[in-house]
Amino acid sequence: MQYTSMLASSSDQPACRNLPQTAMGILGNAVVLLAYANVLYTEGKLLNVDPILCHLAFANLMILTIRCVPQTMTVFGLSDLLSDAGCKLVLYGYRVGRALSICITCALSVFQAVTIAPGPRLSRLKFCLPSLVLPTFAALWFLNMVIYVPALLYSTAPRNGTVPAFTLNLGFCLMDFRDNMLYIIQGVIVSGRDFSVVALMLVSSGYILLLLHRHSRQVRGIHRSRSAETRAAKTVVTLVVLYVFFFGIDNVIWIYMLTESKVSPVVADMRVFCSSCYAFLSPYFIISSNKKVKARILCVAERDQAASADAQESK
Repeated sequence: MQYTSMLASSSDQPACRNLPQTAMGILGNAVVLLAYANVLYTEGKLLNVDPILCHLAFANLMILTIRCVPQTMTVFGLSDLLSDAGCKLVLYGYRVGRALSICITCALSVFQAVTIAPGPRLSRLKFCLPSLVLPTFAALWFLNMVIYVPALLYSTAPRNGTVPAFTLNLGFCLMDFRDNMLYIIQGVIVSGRDFSVVALMLVSSGYILLLLHRHSRQVRGIHRSRSAETRAAKTVVTLVVLYVFFFGIDNVIWIYMLTESKVSPVVADMRVFCSSCYAFLSPYFIISSNKKVKARILCVAERDQAASADAQESK
């Protein structure tokens, strides 16, 4: 089977479509991080779910800056943008960031499912959850950095001539696995990790929805004592649905690229766009659904308006 994805020269028009997405995504995730930094500075602590959302914003920021910026820089006609070392760092950083995004979204759904679960069985685990956040982050970083070591070993800058077999051609970089076995092993490891994590987040999100439905009419249990937990749970479920939707589109395009010997640059660019949609949209959903983040943004906006009004009056 021929695994090479041979792309023609990328046109400027598709890359242009990624530029607004990249800019707005970087802005949105940076705003979320700054808002939480302000919460931490003024209040001295974050809620249990807040560090996970901060880490999700950071992972999404990695995806957009590392992968999408080189892609969109082709708009300006830059050729030979990256050296071999640059390609290794870009692809490794992007893949680790993408893996962290999916794993943190899964951890977020599992964390929230345990948090709102009724009964005394999970009470001890609920008490330990805040202390498990940082070790979980460390484990996810270590695991995914190990999984993507091949990105450091087999990534190279594009060269003139034909693209070898078992090579993923990403336009600005190549990933040459050199033989069929390495290609298959890496694909099985990554695909197995992705689909198992997506399955886990779907199960935990389904459990959250079941609990919300079961307790939706219990005013005492939901609207008073657990209103904050309910809002957080709905946010988590929406983030999971958002991720799974774009994950499905991304993988459909990916399978098509693997089965075709020649792939249009428009198709490759569409995959870049779809694979980055979650990183682009999720911060704006967090901003709209999180009262603390929204309050910090509105506070800054009101301060700027007041400063602008004072400046005009002084003139």
